[in-house]
Amino acid sequence: MINLAIFASGRGSNALKIIEHLKTHPTIKVVLIISNKKEAKVLDIAKQHNIKNHVVNRDDFYKNKNILKKLSKNGVNWIVLAGFLWLVPAYIVNIYPYRILNIHPALLPKYGGKGMYGINVHRAVKTSNEKESGISIHYVNAQYDEGDIIFQAKCSIEPTNTVEDIAQKVLQLEHHFFPSVVEASILSSVND
Repeated sequence: MINLAIFASGRGSNALKIIEHLKTHPTIKVVLIISNKKEAKVLDIAKQHNIKNHVVNRDDFYKNKNILKKLSKNGVNWIVLAGFLWLVPAYIVNIYPYRILNIHPALLPKYGGKGMYGINVHRAVKTSNEKESGISIHYVNAQYDEGDIIFQAKCSIEPTNTVEDIAQKVLQLEHHFFPSVVEASILSSVND
């Protein structure tokens, strides 16, 4: 069995889509939800689906590395970032090389990096008068949004689209593609 941890900071809509997608999967199981915010709605999703959850603080994540104990205790083989706003430290990346995936709400390498998340990304896309946006699913390295890209999907942007319209179009792509790309990436690594 491949045990998956999802790291999320917010409402958890992508986490929910992944949980639903993998609910009856024969070899992949979501076993842990990690959040850096105790009020994050994703923790409610974890409880509703009987998935263990944990709120991590900065010291446990960056200094004393206590997060590793939680991952090890739950037999985590893979990590998916689904709206997790902290940079994953190198020590975690080194333990899970090419086994941490992230989704970014733009077509990387554009509009990535520190501070480029959520509505900030869509505002930058709109301000630049882009004709398209989309999603990038990539492996995580020790830099924001610089890991190898494994999948991208695009949506067109009309001049009349608001920042919120762009956000909604991108979210639809995320929900449609992220669960199946997560599954395919994990399964291809097992078969390599």
